[in-house]
Amino acid sequence: MAKRTRIIEGTWNCTSCDTKGIPARHKLCPNCNNPREVTGKESEFDFGGVDAKSGKSLREGVADDETLELAAAGEDWFCAYCGAANRGDASHCKQCSAERTADAKAAVSRELPSPEAPPQPVAQPKKPGGTKRWLVLGVLFSCCFGGGLFRCWASSTHEYPGEVTGTAWKRAVVQERYLPVEKTGWRDELHGTAPRMPVNGAGEVAGVANIRGCVSRQRGTRRVADGTERVCRNKTRKVACGTEEKCRRRDKGNGFVEEVCEDVTKYCSESYEDCKTETRYRTEPVYAQQCTYDTYEWAPQDRREASGTDDRPRWPTLPVGGLDRLRREEQYSVNIRYEDDGVKEHVLEPKREQEFLAWKKGQGVNLTVTNLGKVEQVVPR
Repeated sequence: MAKRTRIIEGTWNCTSCDTKGIPARHKLCPNCNNPREVTGKESEFDFGGVDAKSGKSLREGVADDETLELAAAGEDWFCAYCGAANRGDASHCKQCSAERTADAKAAVSRELPSPEAPPQPVAQPKKPGGTKRWLVLGVLFSCCFGGGLFRCWASSTHEYPGEVTGTAWKRAVVQERYLPVEKTGWRDELHGTAPRMPVNGAGEVAGVANIRGCVSRQRGTRRVADGTERVCRNKTRKVACGTEEKCRRRDKGNGFVEEVCEDVTKYCSESYEDCKTETRYRTEPVYAQQCTYDTYEWAPQDRREASGTDDRPRWPTLPVGGLDRLRREEQYSVNIRYEDDGVKEHVLEPKREQEFLAWKKGQGVNLTVTNLGKVEQVVPR
């Protein structure tokens, strides 16, 4: 597809006399005769707007030979002695006649962004004295980005002194006996195994014996093919639908832009019906043999409990026979009082006896509490 090329001339603003919209061909301000300099706003050109869809410049291109020759002269350079802007093909400064040296600053040509990718904003310099304010905002942003200001506030914590007002414990011993029982199971999972009785409450094998009374029962369901059917679904796809103009621009580094436009294939969304033959399924029950069998399992026979407050925990006693075992249960609590907009109570629940014994009535503690009143941590003082 044929490419179309245009040269677009930019404009600059004189900072000496505030003249606006000076064509790039002028290296000197036509109003005050001051040269365009590399520093400040004078080094920035305005090339006008572009069409949002095609990226084509809204300005007319230049056509006269003299201006086109200037655009083709290469990147501007700025005199190391007086700072004046010069044509890229000039060997001496037009303003002070100094020879172009290696330390003369040169403008850089670059691709200009398309309308779909706008340039990133330039960061503004920080105002003096604003460091502390930005630090606070940065901390808030880091803390609150994921869940909002409320979540940030709710997770903030405070330290409060407190006191242990009492402790309590509860223990239980359950006597279990290894007894014969009847159970049911699927025949293909049952394998005859001789039982073995426990010794000192361990080493037992339940076993599977006397498999009997097998009957057919539904074990589950399965999907089976039940023919085919034609299924159609509405979908969309991209298809070529003509051409459209797309343009790209390159800053030549001398106040001019080279614009290249070409016609490219245009794609549109098209709806269509996608039909295909699919297998149809139905659900049917699955049957298997369910049988009764003899085995052994641990069954509770007796239970003894003991509890207390502000003393050392102890285990209740139960007699144990040859086919028995004992199973122990324990529960501990530590009551703590502290002040947070009034007197508050908190119950700590240690998991083991050693943790429980570390707390005594009247003991001082420090609590870490969130703004929502949740106790995060309790440590002795």
